[in-house]
Amino acid sequence: LGCVHSMAHPLGARFDIPHGVANALLLPTVMEFNMPSSIVKYGRIAKAMGVDTTGMDQAAYRQAAIDAVQQLSVDVGIPTKLEKLTENELAFLCESAAADACAPGNPKAATLADFEAMFRKLM
Repeated sequence: LGCVHSMAHPLGARFDIPHGVANALLLPTVMEFNMPSSIVKYGRIAKAMGVDTTGMDQAAYRQAAIDAVQQLSVDVGIPTKLEKLTENELAFLCESAAADACAPGNPKAATLADFEAMFRKLM
């Protein structure tokens, strides 16, 4: 669950976004944040997404996994940005995400500053 869900909960509540859409919107950003903590899993994700990882080093297959997940979202019409998200929303979203029951399940601990940086990528 982790940061994806802990961020999707307040985002969905604040902007009336279905939970699955909010998760898909956030997933590539959270995957990028978690990259240092999930090295092997990203190779499996890339392969499952149809990426030929032959000859790729860890950095390449990790990025390929993120790119493939992002492309799947784009292909099914999930937005990559949330234009309604403004500076005024960030404190509430970050504090809510940090306090969410799913946050401790993330492979890498996230601070308020980390949540802010991830939410900013949606702007």
